[in-house]
Amino acid sequence: MDIIKGRFRIRNATSQDAKQLKEWWNDGKVMAHAGFPNGLGISERAIVESLEKDNVFHRRLIIELDNNPIGEMSYHTPEEKTAEIGIKICDANQQNNGYGTEYLKMLMKYIFISMEYDKIILDTNLQNERAQYVYKRLGFRKTGIHIDSWQDQLGRLQSSVDYEMTRDEFVSLHFNEN
Repeated sequence: MDIIKGRFRIRNATSQDAKQLKEWWNDGKVMAHAGFPNGLGISERAIVESLEKDNVFHRRLIIELDNNPIGEMSYHTPEEKTAEIGIKICDANQQNNGYGTEYLKMLMKYIFISMEYDKIILDTNLQNERAQYVYKRLGFRKTGIHIDSWQDQLGRLQSSVDYEMTRDEFVSLHFNEN
C-alpha cells in the first residue's frame, strides 16, 4: 500500500522502519494509551521478524507528513471483508493538528473502495475522548462499551469503546470528498 494525498502519505512498514518503530514502541508516553506506560521493551530484530509476517490481511503502516514519519497505522482482517484499524500519531509535535482524521479517511477509502471490504471496526480507551470525537465525526457508530475489561501494564483496570462503519455508510458520508 502506498497512498499519497498532498503532504500526507500512508505506506507499508518495512524492515527499514524497525529502528523508528522500536523508538516509538519502547516509549511509554507513546504507548500508554495502548496499555503500555513502560513501553513494549521490544528489540529491533523482533520488529523486523514481525514485519516480515505482514500480508494483505494484516499490515503495519507508516504515516508520513512531508516525507517524514510521524506515526503508524495498522489493519488486520478478523473476519472476511471486515478490517480492524488503528492509528497512532507518535510525534508529539504533530498531534492535535487534525492529521489523524485525514489519515483515517485515506485508509478508510482505500479499504472500502480499493480492497472492497464491507465493514471497518476499531476501538479506543474510554478515556481517550479526542479519539472518540474523531471517530464520531468521521461517521463511526459506537457499538459497545467494556468497563474495566482489561488491565494495563501496571495492573490498572481500563475500559474501552467499540466503533464500526459499513462501506455504504462511508460512501454516503465521504465518497464525494477528495
